[in-house]
Amino acid sequence: MHQFVARVAFAAFVAFASMPATSSVADAASPQRAAVIDVQYRPVRGCSPVEAVQKARWAGLRNARVTHMTPKRVAVSGRGYRGWEQMWFANVRGCPLIRR
Repeated sequence: MHQFVARVAFAAFVAFASMPATSSVADAASPQRAAVIDVQYRPVRGCSPVEAVQKARWAGLRNARVTHMTPKRVAVSGRGYRGWEQMWFANVRGCPLIRR
């Protein structure tokens, strides 16, 4: 019997506590909300320069830097085993290597 009373009291408390929250939500939907800024985040669809440099460093280039970027490819130059080298990555998700 004690558990039943405790559950009923808790349910009444939750119902009572949620009543002011509904009025504040209606107030927030009014057109006078200037403090709220709607921002839409979109994922990166192409090859980011940071990701291209990381992949070039992982492949063995030192001092890797993005030297050229077009809508189709990203060029990363750096110091390799044989001197200065350049790697080309496709400007799509995942940065696949085109040529080295």
